[in-house]
Amino acid sequence: MPRKIREGKFKLKTHKATAKRFRLTGAGMLVRTKGGKSHLRRRTSKRTKRLFQEMLPVRGRGIIKRIHRLAPYLE
Repeated sequence: MPRKIREGKFKLKTHKATAKRFRLTGAGMLVRTKGGKSHLRRRTSKRTKRLFQEMLPVRGRGIIKRIHRLAPYLE
């Protein structure tokens, strides 16, 4: 059986750590989670823990460009 001829560019590999940390909203805005959420949270206040839940928009064209290069198929 002959091999299928593929047209177009090659597939790019996604940087998995970047894909886990960033997300695209419905409007196409890139948002990120906050760090320091995983452990040692017993003595932090409830207000601080609540502030960890929100997603922050990513600012800076250079950073956004780098994220899109690391995770080209980000949804």
